[in-house]
Amino acid sequence: MVSHSELREIFRSADAVCFDVDSTVIREEGIDELAKFCGVGDAVSEMTRRAMGGAVTFKAALTERLALIQPSREQVQKLLSDHPPHLTPGIRELVSCLQQRNVQVFLISGGFRSIVEHVASKLNIPVTNVFANRLKFFFNGEYAGFDESQPTAESGGKGKVIALLKERFHFKKIVMIGDGATDMEACPPADIFIGFGGNVTRQQVKDNAKWYITDFGELLQELEK
Repeated sequence: MVSHSELREIFRSADAVCFDVDSTVIREEGIDELAKFCGVGDAVSEMTRRAMGGAVTFKAALTERLALIQPSREQVQKLLSDHPPHLTPGIRELVSCLQQRNVQVFLISGGFRSIVEHVASKLNIPVTNVFANRLKFFFNGEYAGFDESQPTAESGGKGKVIALLKERFHFKKIVMIGDGATDMEACPPADIFIGFGGNVTRQQVKDNAKWYITDFGELLQELEK
């Protein structure tokens, strides 16, 4: 059992930090915002809640929700221009502080690459450090499904991405930070998991995470020690 001081030490000495995006780096759930924008908000929110609770497989939940939303390329672009996602307070400063310490920062999301890349650009995170699901469109811009080969389309996908990062870059210590069950499941292979409840509380995460925060300021203070 790792002590709290050991967890803090691992965070301070990590060479890579991975963040979930929806309800962690941004205040919203991207898929719910897209659903609202496309007029099927309530039905999709309920499906998201079930997926986050681990009641259905991630891929099944994603397929089911997208079949209902049927987002076109134009709708996704309009969502980003009319209702851009809101960054969680403190995330900009935390990412910037990590980058100044030469820590690699990654965004690993079960959400959509077009939305996550928009968020990455606001945080000066290179798109090569983004792992998310790709929506597919027909030539006329209509919804054509999603790329099912992406590891983030599967249950346990975030752990697969972290294992891949360790293999590719030989990181010694990787930290995963997120609000949901899928983030907590990524540790291991992540060395530590930090639960984040600043936007939404997932009881399962709050009860089981060895380190649980509601404000990114706590991690910033940790780095400044």
